Amino acid sequence: MQEEICKKSSLFTHQKLVHKNHEDFSCKKCERKFENKSTLIKHKKIFHEVFKDYLCEKCAKRFGNKHNLLLHIKTVHEGGKDYLCGKCGEKFRKKSHLLFHLKTRHNVFKDYLCDHYGKKFGSKQYLLLHQKTVHEGRKDFSCEKCEKKFGYKSVAFMHLKTVHEGRKDYSCDKCEKKFRRKMPLIRHLRIVHDGRKDYACNKCEKKFTRKPYLLSHQNTVHGGCKDYSCDKCKKKFGDLSNFRRHRRIVHGGRKDYGCDECEKKFGYKQNLRIHQITVHEGRKDYECDKCENTFS
Repeated sequence: MQEEICKKSSLFTHQKLVHKNHEDFSCKKCERKFENKSTLIKHKKIFHEVFKDYLCEKCAKRFGNKHNLLLHIKTVHEGGKDYLCGKCGEKFRKKSHLLFHLKTRHNVFKDYLCDHYGKKFGSKQYLLLHQKTVHEGRKDFSCEKCEKKFGYKSVAFMHLKTVHEGRKDYSCDKCEKKFRRKMPLIRHLRIVHDGRKDYACNKCEKKFTRKPYLLSHQNTVHGGCKDYSCDKCKKKFGDLSNFRRHRRIVHGGRKDYGCDECEKKFGYKQNLRIHQITVHEGRKDYECDKCENTFS
């Protein structure tokens, strides 16, 4: 008799689970179905936050399980960022965030190839976005303050925040300098305060703080390339930024560097610095080896 009851119970369980397609335990919020009541309750507790039994004592935020509470305390309140990127020095709270950063930001795990000119991307999403904006020329995001358009929503938002609102949300904790974006701050810390020059020329002993500077050095100094010619004075340049600076300052008359001690302005930052040292600080760093005279 006992054996017959067990068999009958197993039969009912089989019919309920297999043939009724778990209809008895459905979530009313997302219509997902479960094979038993305990799994349904656990689903509600975690995904729909019905029961948040784990309270953060620092900010009163509640969590569905202890793991998420501890992760919240470690990353938000203790500032724990244990995962360091060896390529740029940025730190991350989760290993998955570091891996995603390596995959998309640096030349690691780039499996998606653009068939136009061979550029690789860390995700299919970035490849499709690249094709849409670069090769199709689409700019779907407009600035609400001006008529400028952008291919990326994040760039449009950054433009609004920095250009129109003048915000600089990223401050250096070692000096008073502020930045509009996070990456320039990280680069500033690495170059200015850590003194790192990670890009070495394989033809001479010179080192550089950034890869574009190294490539420009190799092309112009060792390769002899001067592809940028000024149509006003025929002067040639190996670097595009130097060419643009020449046109802006020499032929455009731009003087963007003003002295805060007087009203004098300069086209080049180094000229401003020389002016401040010699005129306002009165320094004379160059001494004649034949006599005692010093010069600025």
